[in-house]
This record gives sequence, structure tokens and C-alpha cells, in this order.
Amino acid sequence: MSRMGDVLAGFHAAWEFESDSVLIRYERGIRTPKLFQSLGERRIPLSALAGVTLTPGKRGTVVLRAEPRPGADPLMEAAAGQLKEGCDPYRLVLPAEREVLAEYYADELRGLVRQDDEPAERFLVPAPEVPLSFKAYDGKASFDGKTVRFRWFWTGASSAKWKAGDQSFPVTELGGVEWRSPEVFEGHLRLLRREGDTPPAQADQDPAAVVFGLGYGPVHESLPFAAAVLAAVRASGPTAAVPAGAPRRDPADIAERIRHLGELHQAGLVTDEEFSVKKAELLAEL
Repeated sequence: MSRMGDVLAGFHAAWEFESDSVLIRYERGIRTPKLFQSLGERRIPLSALAGVTLTPGKRGTVVLRAEPRPGADPLMEAAAGQLKEGCDPYRLVLPAEREVLAEYYADELRGLVRQDDEPAERFLVPAPEVPLSFKAYDGKASFDGKTVRFRWFWTGASSAKWKAGDQSFPVTELGGVEWRSPEVFEGHLRLLRREGDTPPAQADQDPAAVVFGLGYGPVHESLPFAAAVLAAVRASGPTAAVPAGAPRRDPADIAERIRHLGELHQAGLVTDEEFSVKKAELLAEL
């Protein structure tokens, strides 16, 4: 680029141009898409880009877009084309009067980008930082960088999931992640095994999946989660050793579950027998 540290500010984001990358800082304003706010900032290596476009936008704007190479960004790989245009983290929307300036930077970037669509052999854009967690309709998903855990909610989880119990998945046992946007019918996050049985067709019956719903597992929480898991799975490699035995449950977590179970029991949503059986199961996990 012509000068290190040049900044081009648009709506919801600003791009800072470096010799080998573009640092994208997203605003935290109330009008900024929540996905951008959750991402904060991202450094995109120029090697992760396939091209640059500048096109007319809506209502007197122009749109500068960096086109990521296939396989370079875990966030875009997890999204699998499901993001709405307004939530595309590679778009910078500018007032039309800045078109000449935007064209200048677009040309500068084109001169540095390889201009090819060859898939990247590995992820080049850093994944969202862990730990991450979010509440889905039927359970809470958490990820510490090494293990994905699903803790089922009494009020939302299917009987199949309650029968299977809370789940723990070391990334070394996983082959990938399937993210279906919570903004569409039957949205879910499903963990794919490296080997094993074919999962149930319905995510609500699959103990390796959490189901989204209106207000549960929104894009800005579930997509960064999926991207972080996907990056960790790729980094673990096909020959990584699987650790023996699952870690013991956190006593504070067990106590919280028992407290929640007690509230359901007092509200008449759980019978005396169900309360006794489930409480015994939880205590046995200590």
C-alpha cells in the first residue's frame, strides 16, 4: 500500500491498510450489526483474499468488498453462504462521495492480492477467541478451545437428548461443524464426528446438535462459536490423539442444575418422581 496505516472509514467499520494485511475494526454502535460488534476487529492477511470489488450500493453509497479465498476464513466456511448481505464482514459501505478514494484503495489492494480463487490449504484468518458459549433452545453450548460441551435444558431438550445426557466432545474426535442459521427454519449447530454412526436426520433428536429457535442461538453468538470449533478441529489434525476419559463435572455446574430442577419441581412442571430421579443422576456425576 502507499502508506502503512492508512485508514478508510465507512458505515459500521473502518479498514486500516498494512503491507501484508487489512485490519478491520467494527463499530460498537447501536445500529451496527451484532455480528460485527461480536467480532470486534479482524486482521485479514492479503494471502487470504482472492480479489477486490467496488460496486454501487443502496441509497447513495458504494460498497468496497474484499473477496475471501475459499477455505481461508473459518467464519465464512462455517457460514457456508448463509449470511445476509448486511452482515457480510468483508463489505465496507461508504458514502458515494468517497467513491474516488475507495477506488484508489481498491486498485492498491488489487495490485497486492493474487487474484485467484484457489482454495487455501489452511485457515489464514484467525478464528474468534475462546472461551465461547451461547444458549440454544434446547441447551447451552460451551467451548474452551479443546472440548465442546452441550448441557441440556429441561424445558427444551427432547427425551432422546435427556436419555443420552449432557454431552462432551473433544475436538480431536470431531471432523467438522454444520451450522444452519437461526434465521431459517430448523436452524441448528451440529458436530460431525470423524468416524462413527450416521447422525439422526432431525437435529432435535441428535445429542451432537443443539437446536436454535426464535431468540435462541442468534447468528452473532452461534456463528463465531461454530467458526472457533471448526478452526480447532482443523488444527487438531486427523492423527491427533484422543484424550482418555471425560473430565469430571464442575460441582458448581451440578448445583446450578439441581437448583433449576428444584424451581421446575416447585412450579409443578416436574413430578416428585422425575425430580428424585434426575437429582440422583446429577449427584452421581460429581
